[in-house]
Amino acid sequence: MVKIIGIIGSPRKDGNTSYLVETALKSAESEGADTEIINLGSVNIEPCVACDICKATGECAIYDDIGEILDIMMKSDGIIVGSPVYFGSVTSQLKMLIDRTRPLRGSFRLKNKVCGAIAVGGSRNGGQESTISVIHDFLLIHDAIIVGDGAPMAHYGGTGVGGPRGDTKMDEIGIETSKNLGKRVAELALKLK
Repeated sequence: MVKIIGIIGSPRKDGNTSYLVETALKSAESEGADTEIINLGSVNIEPCVACDICKATGECAIYDDIGEILDIMMKSDGIIVGSPVYFGSVTSQLKMLIDRTRPLRGSFRLKNKVCGAIAVGGSRNGGQESTISVIHDFLLIHDAIIVGDGAPMAHYGGTGVGGPRGDTKMDEIGIETSKNLGKRVAELALKLK
């Protein structure tokens, strides 16, 4: 059994990004993975203050929910990160998480985790690829293994379209690419385990 976590980078609970990350995780479950969701809209994460204590100790000096989240990330075999598109990039909630993973980078504690990305934009070409690129850059810096949504579409990951809550439930391409991404993350994690 492998553990795949889904990180929802939206401040909105039960929104379009949540739906597609949950869709990806259900697909991972159908491949035999155990799954867990971290919804950044429901946790307390402060921004990095560049104190550099993590460089000396390997732990963050800010005591909020980040310790538990980092522990879950380290214990996983795979990670699917989703974000709505905010001005062509990730949300501030997700960016805070990205910055606060610095304690993990010193000893590359996310190395060889199988990871993928999902982005939801306001239109089909609404910044999904640039948002996914930010997520991929974050994961590559941690020496993680990046997968896309695989055949038959072979995109960068899950690419959804949605404005008002519930829009992605009608987005066939977003659903298909997210399902395929969840399957690919679980398949490769199982092979590596």
